[in-house]
Amino acid sequence: MQIRKLKVEGAYEFTPRQFRDHRGLFVSPFQLDAFQQALGRPHFPVAQTNHSLSRRGTVRGIHFTVTPPGTAKYVYCARGRALDIVIDLRVGSPTFRQWDAVEMDQVHFRASYFPVGVGHAFVALEDDTVMSYLLTGPYVAENELAVDVFDKDLGVRIPSGLDTVQSDRDAAALSFASARAQGLLPDYAESLAVEEALWQPSGIGATR
Repeated sequence: MQIRKLKVEGAYEFTPRQFRDHRGLFVSPFQLDAFQQALGRPHFPVAQTNHSLSRRGTVRGIHFTVTPPGTAKYVYCARGRALDIVIDLRVGSPTFRQWDAVEMDQVHFRASYFPVGVGHAFVALEDDTVMSYLLTGPYVAENELAVDVFDKDLGVRIPSGLDTVQSDRDAAALSFASARAQGLLPDYAESLAVEEALWQPSGIGATR
């Protein structure tokens, strides 16, 4: 497994080794040993797994979770191709407002880890793109917020030549400035504390 630090502090890209033969291939997008090597953590406490299917041009996000409770994510593309985007929304972070992207496909099978408090978005680059998520916390609708992925203040570069489509919620998402002015963005120190609690013996929900 190859590991690369992303531009957002605490976020990582993982590229697994593939095993191919006449039947097809075998690949492990999540490997605990590699996760431990990158983050120095004993485990990844999975509370929920998610699965999304998207047509080409679908843009989901930028989504983030109110912190606390906060959620960390491990994301990979199970089918198709997507540009997976992480942006640092944690006020006080050394990489605040910076973003990075990982192209996920069926060639390299890259995956990404996103720490508590960051924002996540992706763009489906092919029809029937399937994204899979491992989450450290359950989905609670009232804790899930969004900022506008097309906000020029953020400068996230969406691939050109796509007929983009969004949910009504994402199309009406707050601007970055509005979310910050309303005090909705996660605090960096608090995000780190929530994430640190994930690795304690009590595990999932330790801060809830």
